[in-house]
Amino acid sequence: MTFPSFLRMPVVLTVLCSCLHVFAQDAVKIGFIDVLSGPFALTGQGSLKQLKEVVTQLNAKSAAGEPKFEVVEFDNKGSTQESINMLKAASDRGIHFITQGGGSGVALTLVDALNKLAEREPERAMVYLNYAAMDPLLTNDKCSFWHFRFYPSSEMKMEALTTYMVGRKDIKKVYLLNQDYTHGQQVSKAAKEYLGRKRPDVQVVANEFIPMAQIRDFAPYVAKIAATGADTVITSNWGSDLTLLLKAAKDFGLNVNFFTLNANNPGTPTQLGSWGANKVSVVWNWSNNANTPELEKIYVAYKKKYNEDFIFAAHWNTMNMLFAAIKNAKSTEAKQVALALEGMTYKSPLGEVKMRKTDHQLEAPLYLGMWAKQGSKGVKYDSENTGYGFRTEAVWDSYISSQPTSCQMKRPS
Repeated sequence: MTFPSFLRMPVVLTVLCSCLHVFAQDAVKIGFIDVLSGPFALTGQGSLKQLKEVVTQLNAKSAAGEPKFEVVEFDNKGSTQESINMLKAASDRGIHFITQGGGSGVALTLVDALNKLAEREPERAMVYLNYAAMDPLLTNDKCSFWHFRFYPSSEMKMEALTTYMVGRKDIKKVYLLNQDYTHGQQVSKAAKEYLGRKRPDVQVVANEFIPMAQIRDFAPYVAKIAATGADTVITSNWGSDLTLLLKAAKDFGLNVNFFTLNANNPGTPTQLGSWGANKVSVVWNWSNNANTPELEKIYVAYKKKYNEDFIFAAHWNTMNMLFAAIKNAKSTEAKQVALALEGMTYKSPLGEVKMRKTDHQLEAPLYLGMWAKQGSKGVKYDSENTGYGFRTEAVWDSYISSQPTSCQMKRPS
Protein backbone atom coordinates (compact mmCIF):
# COMPACT_ATOMS: atom_id res chain seq x y z
CA MET A 1 0.00 0.00 0.00
CA THR A 2 1.27 3.49 -0.86
CA PHE A 3 0.31 6.72 0.85
CA PRO A 4 -0.23 10.14 -0.73
CA SER A 5 2.82 12.34 -0.36
CA PHE A 6 1.00 14.76 1.94
CA LEU A 7 0.37 11.85 4.34
CA ARG A 8 3.90 10.41 4.07
CA MET A 9 5.61 13.71 4.89
CA PRO A 10 4.55 13.92 8.55
CA VAL A 11 5.73 10.33 9.06
CA VAL A 12 9.15 11.12 7.55
CA LEU A 13 9.41 14.27 9.66
CA THR A 14 8.44 12.38 12.79
CA VAL A 15 11.13 9.74 12.20
CA LEU A 16 13.74 12.41 11.41
CA CYS A 17 12.86 14.40 14.51
CA SER A 18 13.00 11.31 16.71
CA CYS A 19 16.50 10.49 15.39
CA LEU A 20 17.69 14.02 16.03
CA HIS A 21 16.13 13.90 19.49
CA VAL A 22 18.36 10.94 20.38
CA PHE A 23 21.45 13.10 19.94
CA ALA A 24 20.03 16.44 21.02
CA GLN A 25 19.74 15.40 24.65
CA ASP A 26 22.57 15.56 27.20
CA ALA A 27 26.06 14.56 26.08
CA VAL A 28 26.82 10.85 25.92
CA LYS A 29 28.87 10.11 29.02
CA ILE A 30 32.04 8.01 28.75
CA GLY A 31 33.18 6.52 32.06
CA PHE A 32 37.00 6.45 32.26
CA ILE A 33 37.78 3.75 34.86
CA ASP A 34 41.54 3.56 35.31
CA VAL A 35 44.49 4.05 37.63
CA LEU A 36 44.75 7.74 38.56
CA SER A 37 46.66 7.41 41.82
CA GLY A 38 49.58 5.35 43.10
CA PRO A 39 52.81 4.27 41.34
CA PHE A 40 51.18 3.89 37.90
CA ALA A 41 49.18 7.12 38.09
CA LEU A 42 51.31 8.99 35.55
CA THR A 43 50.24 6.66 32.75
CA GLY A 44 46.57 6.81 33.69
CA GLN A 45 46.55 10.59 34.07
CA GLY A 46 48.28 11.04 30.72
CA SER A 47 45.77 8.74 29.05
CA LEU A 48 42.82 10.59 30.61
CA LYS A 49 44.15 13.95 29.46
CA GLN A 50 44.59 12.72 25.89
CA LEU A 51 41.14 11.12 25.85
CA LYS A 52 39.61 14.43 26.90
CA GLU A 53 41.48 16.22 24.12
CA VAL A 54 40.21 13.75 21.50
CA VAL A 55 36.66 14.22 22.80
CA THR A 56 37.06 18.01 22.74
CA GLN A 57 38.15 17.91 19.09
CA LEU A 58 35.37 15.49 18.17
CA ASN A 59 32.72 17.59 19.89
CA ALA A 60 34.00 20.73 18.14
CA LYS A 61 33.34 19.25 14.70
CA SER A 62 30.10 17.48 15.67
CA ALA A 63 27.20 19.01 13.74
CA ALA A 64 23.85 19.99 15.20
CA GLY A 65 21.87 16.88 16.03
CA GLU A 66 24.99 14.67 16.16
CA PRO A 67 26.20 13.02 19.38
CA LYS A 68 28.52 14.85 21.75
CA PHE A 69 30.60 13.16 24.44
CA GLU A 70 31.54 13.93 28.03
CA VAL A 71 34.32 12.09 29.90
CA VAL A 72 33.60 11.17 33.52
CA GLU A 73 36.66 9.93 35.42
CA PHE A 74 36.74 7.18 38.03
CA ASP A 75 39.97 6.26 39.88
CA ASN A 76 40.18 2.49 40.31
CA LYS A 77 43.59 2.80 42.05
CA GLY A 78 44.76 -0.14 39.95
CA SER A 79 42.57 -2.48 42.04
CA THR A 80 40.12 -5.03 40.65
CA GLN A 81 37.77 -4.57 43.62
CA GLU A 82 37.86 -0.81 43.31
CA SER A 83 37.17 -1.19 39.58
CA ILE A 84 33.93 -3.02 40.44
CA ASN A 85 33.03 -0.22 42.83
CA MET A 86 33.71 2.38 40.14
CA LEU A 87 31.72 0.39 37.58
CA LYS A 88 28.73 0.42 39.95
CA ALA A 89 29.20 4.17 40.48
CA ALA A 90 29.20 4.70 36.71
CA SER A 91 26.11 2.56 36.28
CA ASP A 92 24.33 4.46 39.06
CA ARG A 93 24.99 7.66 37.10
CA GLY A 94 23.31 6.20 34.03
CA ILE A 95 26.55 5.74 32.07
CA HIS A 96 26.37 3.11 29.31
CA PHE A 97 29.90 3.40 27.86
CA ILE A 98 33.15 2.86 29.75
CA THR A 99 36.80 2.82 28.70
CA GLN A 100 39.84 1.32 30.43
CA GLY A 101 43.31 0.13 29.51
CA GLY A 102 45.58 0.04 32.56
CA GLY A 103 45.85 -3.63 33.46
CA SER A 104 44.46 -6.82 31.96
CA GLY A 105 43.48 -8.17 35.38
CA VAL A 106 41.16 -5.21 35.77
CA ALA A 107 39.89 -5.69 32.21
CA LEU A 108 38.94 -9.33 32.80
CA THR A 109 37.18 -8.38 36.04
CA LEU A 110 35.20 -5.66 34.25
CA VAL A 111 34.16 -8.03 31.46
CA ASP A 112 32.84 -10.55 33.95
CA ALA A 113 30.91 -7.85 35.82
CA LEU A 114 29.46 -6.39 32.61
CA ASN A 115 28.27 -9.80 31.42
CA LYS A 116 26.42 -10.30 34.70
CA LEU A 117 24.98 -6.79 34.63
CA ALA A 118 23.64 -7.19 31.08
CA GLU A 119 22.06 -10.53 31.95
CA ARG A 120 20.54 -9.31 35.20
CA GLU A 121 19.48 -5.81 34.15
CA PRO A 122 19.61 -5.51 30.34
CA GLU A 123 18.36 -1.92 30.45
CA ARG A 124 21.57 -0.97 32.33
CA ALA A 125 23.94 -2.82 29.95
CA MET A 126 27.24 -1.09 29.23
CA VAL A 127 29.70 -1.19 26.32
CA TYR A 128 33.36 -1.53 27.32
CA LEU A 129 35.81 0.26 25.01
CA ASN A 130 39.23 -1.22 25.77
CA TYR A 131 42.04 1.11 24.70
CA ALA A 132 45.11 -0.78 25.98
CA ALA A 133 44.50 -3.98 28.01
CA MET A 134 46.27 -6.67 25.98
CA ASP A 135 45.44 -10.07 27.46
CA PRO A 136 44.54 -12.47 24.58
CA LEU A 137 41.83 -14.04 26.75
CA LEU A 138 39.73 -10.91 26.25
CA THR A 139 39.20 -11.82 22.60
CA ASN A 140 39.41 -15.58 23.04
CA ASP A 141 37.92 -17.69 25.84
CA LYS A 142 36.75 -14.64 27.82
CA CYS A 143 35.38 -12.69 24.84
CA SER A 144 32.19 -10.74 25.43
CA PHE A 145 29.57 -9.05 23.28
CA TRP A 146 29.97 -5.97 25.48
CA HIS A 147 33.76 -5.71 25.13
CA PHE A 148 35.59 -4.12 22.16
CA ARG A 149 39.41 -3.88 22.02
CA PHE A 150 40.81 -0.98 20.02
CA TYR A 151 44.43 -1.97 20.70
CA PRO A 152 46.52 -5.02 19.73
CA SER A 153 46.68 -8.01 22.06
CA SER A 154 50.00 -9.12 23.53
CA GLU A 155 50.03 -12.05 21.10
CA MET A 156 49.59 -9.66 18.17
CA LYS A 157 52.52 -7.58 19.42
CA MET A 158 54.71 -10.65 19.89
CA GLU A 159 53.79 -11.92 16.42
CA ALA A 160 54.93 -8.63 14.92
CA LEU A 161 58.05 -8.32 17.08
CA THR A 162 59.28 -11.86 16.45
CA THR A 163 58.69 -11.36 12.72
CA TYR A 164 61.05 -8.37 12.94
CA MET A 165 63.58 -10.41 14.93
CA VAL A 166 63.85 -12.92 12.09
CA GLY A 167 65.97 -10.33 10.28
CA ARG A 168 68.08 -9.49 13.35
CA LYS A 169 70.71 -12.21 13.20
CA ASP A 170 72.73 -10.36 15.85
CA ILE A 171 70.16 -11.44 18.45
CA LYS A 172 71.30 -14.72 20.02
CA LYS A 173 70.29 -14.70 23.70
CA VAL A 174 67.00 -13.35 25.04
CA TYR A 175 66.08 -12.53 28.62
CA LEU A 176 62.32 -12.42 29.34
CA LEU A 177 61.39 -10.11 32.23
CA ASN A 178 57.71 -9.48 32.88
CA GLN A 179 55.29 -8.50 35.62
CA ASP A 180 53.75 -11.47 37.41
CA TYR A 181 50.13 -11.19 36.34
CA THR A 182 48.06 -12.40 33.43
CA HIS A 183 49.43 -9.94 30.84
CA GLY A 184 53.09 -10.55 31.69
CA GLN A 185 52.53 -14.31 31.67
CA GLN A 186 50.85 -14.16 28.26
CA VAL A 187 53.72 -12.11 26.78
CA SER A 188 56.25 -14.60 28.13
CA LYS A 189 54.33 -17.56 26.71
CA ALA A 190 53.90 -15.97 23.27
CA ALA A 191 57.53 -14.81 23.08
CA LYS A 192 58.86 -18.31 23.78
CA GLU A 193 56.44 -19.99 21.38
CA TYR A 194 56.91 -17.58 18.47
CA LEU A 195 60.69 -17.37 18.83
CA GLY A 196 60.81 -21.16 18.93
CA ARG A 197 58.94 -21.26 15.63
CA LYS A 198 60.70 -18.42 13.81
CA ARG A 199 64.14 -18.25 15.44
CA PRO A 200 64.90 -21.68 16.94
CA ASP A 201 68.57 -20.66 17.08
CA VAL A 202 67.80 -18.01 19.73
CA GLN A 203 68.37 -19.09 23.32
CA VAL A 204 65.98 -17.88 26.04
CA VAL A 205 68.46 -17.54 28.91
CA ALA A 206 65.91 -16.54 31.57
CA ASN A 207 62.16 -16.25 32.00
CA GLU A 208 61.61 -14.12 35.09
CA PHE A 209 58.51 -12.59 36.65
CA ILE A 210 58.44 -9.71 39.11
CA PRO A 211 55.78 -8.67 41.63
CA MET A 212 53.86 -5.76 40.17
CA ALA A 213 54.59 -2.25 41.51
CA GLN A 214 56.63 -3.53 44.46
CA ILE A 215 60.26 -3.18 43.36
CA ARG A 216 62.00 0.15 43.84
CA ASP A 217 65.55 -0.95 42.97
CA PHE A 218 66.09 -2.93 39.77
CA ALA A 219 69.89 -2.98 40.04
CA PRO A 220 69.96 -6.67 41.10
CA TYR A 221 67.83 -7.61 38.09
CA VAL A 222 70.09 -5.67 35.74
CA ALA A 223 73.12 -7.43 37.23
CA LYS A 224 71.45 -10.81 36.57
CA ILE A 225 70.72 -9.83 32.97
CA ALA A 226 74.37 -8.90 32.46
CA ALA A 227 75.56 -12.15 34.09
CA THR A 228 73.59 -14.32 31.64
CA GLY A 229 75.30 -12.77 28.63
CA ALA A 230 71.90 -11.87 27.16
CA ASP A 231 72.03 -9.48 24.21
CA THR A 232 68.28 -8.76 24.27
CA VAL A 233 65.56 -8.18 26.87
CA ILE A 234 61.86 -8.53 26.04
CA THR A 235 59.65 -6.90 28.66
CA SER A 236 55.98 -6.02 28.87
CA ASN A 237 56.54 -4.01 32.06
CA TRP A 238 54.77 -0.67 32.28
CA GLY A 239 54.50 2.21 34.72
CA SER A 240 57.19 2.47 37.39
CA ASP A 241 58.23 -1.15 36.78
CA LEU A 242 59.51 -0.20 33.34
CA THR A 243 60.80 3.28 34.16
CA LEU A 244 62.89 2.04 37.11
CA LEU A 245 64.15 -0.98 35.14
CA LEU A 246 65.45 1.23 32.32
CA LYS A 247 66.92 3.73 34.79
CA ALA A 248 68.84 0.92 36.51
CA ALA A 249 70.04 -0.40 33.13
CA LYS A 250 71.23 3.07 32.17
CA ASP A 251 73.04 3.55 35.51
CA PHE A 252 74.71 0.17 35.05
CA GLY A 253 75.66 0.95 31.45
CA LEU A 254 74.00 -2.24 30.22
CA ASN A 255 74.55 -2.54 26.48
CA VAL A 256 71.70 -4.80 25.30
CA ASN A 257 68.55 -4.45 23.22
CA PHE A 258 65.35 -3.68 25.11
CA PHE A 259 62.19 -4.59 23.22
CA THR A 260 59.35 -3.10 25.23
CA LEU A 261 55.62 -2.68 24.81
CA ASN A 262 55.42 0.60 26.74
CA ALA A 263 58.65 2.65 26.59
CA ASN A 264 56.81 5.65 25.14
CA ASN A 265 54.46 5.90 28.15
CA PRO A 266 54.51 9.16 30.15
CA GLY A 267 57.65 9.51 32.27
CA THR A 268 59.62 6.66 30.72
CA PRO A 269 61.33 8.42 27.77
CA THR A 270 62.85 10.97 30.16
CA GLN A 271 64.96 8.19 31.68
CA LEU A 272 66.54 7.04 28.43
CA GLY A 273 68.84 9.83 27.21
CA SER A 274 71.71 8.95 24.90
CA TRP A 275 72.13 5.54 26.57
CA GLY A 276 68.92 4.26 25.02
CA ALA A 277 69.79 5.23 21.43
CA ASN A 278 69.42 2.26 19.07
CA LYS A 279 68.84 -0.01 22.10
CA VAL A 280 65.36 0.72 23.46
CA SER A 281 62.32 0.19 21.27
CA VAL A 282 58.56 0.06 21.68
CA VAL A 283 55.89 -1.95 19.84
CA TRP A 284 52.85 0.31 19.67
CA ASN A 285 49.78 0.99 17.55
CA TRP A 286 51.30 4.25 16.30
CA SER A 287 54.50 6.29 16.33
CA ASN A 288 54.68 10.09 16.34
CA ASN A 289 57.39 9.89 13.66
CA ALA A 290 55.33 7.61 11.42
CA ASN A 291 54.13 8.76 8.02
CA THR A 292 50.58 9.54 9.22
CA PRO A 293 49.90 13.22 8.38
CA GLU A 294 46.51 13.48 10.13
CA LEU A 295 47.78 12.10 13.42
CA GLU A 296 50.93 14.18 13.04
CA LYS A 297 48.72 17.31 13.08
CA ILE A 298 47.03 16.07 16.25
CA TYR A 299 50.41 15.38 17.85
CA VAL A 300 51.79 18.82 16.97
CA ALA A 301 48.68 20.63 18.19
CA TYR A 302 48.63 18.65 21.46
CA LYS A 303 52.33 19.29 22.08
CA LYS A 304 51.86 23.00 21.45
CA LYS A 305 48.87 23.16 23.77
CA TYR A 306 50.20 21.10 26.69
CA ASN A 307 53.95 20.66 26.03
CA GLU A 308 53.32 16.92 26.33
CA ASP A 309 53.42 14.06 23.83
CA PHE A 310 50.25 12.59 22.33
CA ILE A 311 50.68 8.80 22.19
CA PHE A 312 47.24 7.25 22.74
CA ALA A 313 46.09 6.95 19.14
CA ALA A 314 43.72 4.22 20.35
CA HIS A 315 41.56 6.97 21.89
CA TRP A 316 41.18 8.52 18.46
CA ASN A 317 39.89 5.33 16.86
CA THR A 318 37.76 4.48 19.90
CA MET A 319 35.88 7.76 20.11
CA ASN A 320 35.50 8.27 16.36
CA MET A 321 34.22 4.73 15.83
CA LEU A 322 31.84 5.08 18.78
CA PHE A 323 30.59 8.34 17.24
CA ALA A 324 29.97 6.58 13.91
CA ALA A 325 28.29 3.62 15.62
CA ILE A 326 25.85 5.85 17.51
CA LYS A 327 24.98 7.67 14.29
CA ASN A 328 24.54 4.41 12.37
CA ALA A 329 22.43 2.87 15.13
CA LYS A 330 20.45 6.09 15.55
CA SER A 331 20.54 5.21 19.22
CA THR A 332 22.67 5.50 22.36
CA GLU A 333 21.28 2.22 23.72
CA ALA A 334 24.20 -0.09 24.54
CA LYS A 335 23.08 -3.16 22.60
CA GLN A 336 22.24 -1.21 19.44
CA VAL A 337 25.58 0.61 19.51
CA ALA A 338 27.45 -2.66 20.08
CA LEU A 339 25.72 -4.20 17.08
CA ALA A 340 26.74 -1.17 14.99
CA LEU A 341 30.35 -1.40 16.17
CA GLU A 342 30.99 -5.06 15.41
CA GLY A 343 32.20 -5.57 11.87
CA MET A 344 32.64 -1.82 11.36
CA THR A 345 35.34 -0.58 8.98
CA TYR A 346 36.63 2.92 9.60
CA LYS A 347 39.02 5.13 7.65
CA SER A 348 41.34 6.24 10.45
CA PRO A 349 44.53 8.33 10.23
CA LEU A 350 46.36 4.97 10.22
CA GLY A 351 44.43 3.84 7.16
CA GLU A 352 41.38 1.59 7.07
CA VAL A 353 40.86 -0.38 10.28
CA LYS A 354 38.22 -2.99 11.06
CA MET A 355 36.51 -4.18 14.23
CA ARG A 356 36.43 -7.94 13.74
CA LYS A 357 32.93 -9.22 14.41
CA THR A 358 33.91 -12.67 15.64
CA ASP A 359 35.81 -11.48 18.73
CA HIS A 360 35.61 -7.63 18.75
CA GLN A 361 39.34 -7.15 18.11
CA LEU A 362 40.38 -4.13 16.06
CA GLU A 363 42.53 -5.06 13.08
CA ALA A 364 44.98 -2.23 12.41
CA PRO A 365 48.66 -1.60 11.59
CA LEU A 366 51.42 -1.96 14.21
CA TYR A 367 54.64 0.06 14.60
CA LEU A 368 58.09 -0.54 16.05
CA GLY A 369 59.71 2.66 17.29
CA MET A 370 63.48 2.73 17.99
CA TRP A 371 64.97 5.37 20.30
CA ALA A 372 67.27 7.71 18.35
CA LYS A 373 68.57 11.27 18.36
CA GLN A 374 66.22 13.97 17.10
CA GLY A 375 67.34 15.21 13.70
CA SER A 376 68.73 11.83 12.71
CA LYS A 377 67.01 10.01 9.87
CA GLY A 378 63.36 9.42 10.65
CA VAL A 379 63.26 11.38 13.93
CA LYS A 380 61.46 14.66 13.31
CA TYR A 381 59.89 14.82 16.79
CA ASP A 382 61.47 14.03 20.13
CA SER A 383 59.77 12.60 23.23
CA GLU A 384 59.30 14.54 26.47
CA ASN A 385 61.67 17.29 25.26
CA THR A 386 64.68 14.99 25.61
CA GLY A 387 66.21 15.63 22.18
CA TYR A 388 65.58 11.94 21.40
CA GLY A 389 62.54 10.20 19.97
CA PHE A 390 61.31 6.97 18.42
CA ARG A 391 62.01 6.55 14.74
CA THR A 392 59.74 4.18 12.84
CA GLU A 393 61.87 1.07 12.56
CA ALA A 394 59.14 -1.17 11.15
CA VAL A 395 55.46 -1.03 10.18
CA TRP A 396 53.31 -4.15 9.96
CA ASP A 397 49.99 -4.35 8.14
CA SER A 398 47.14 -5.76 10.19
CA TYR A 399 47.25 -9.17 8.51
CA ILE A 400 50.81 -9.78 9.77
CA SER A 401 49.94 -9.59 13.46
CA SER A 402 46.39 -10.94 13.13
CA GLN A 403 45.72 -13.99 15.31
CA PRO A 404 43.09 -16.74 15.16
CA THR A 405 40.42 -16.66 17.86
CA SER A 406 38.71 -19.28 19.98
CA CYS A 407 35.92 -16.84 20.84
CA GLN A 408 32.45 -18.37 21.10
CA MET A 409 30.57 -15.15 21.67
CA LYS A 410 27.22 -15.20 23.42
CA ARG A 411 25.10 -12.44 21.91
CA PRO A 412 21.98 -11.07 23.57
CA SER A 413 18.65 -12.12 22.06
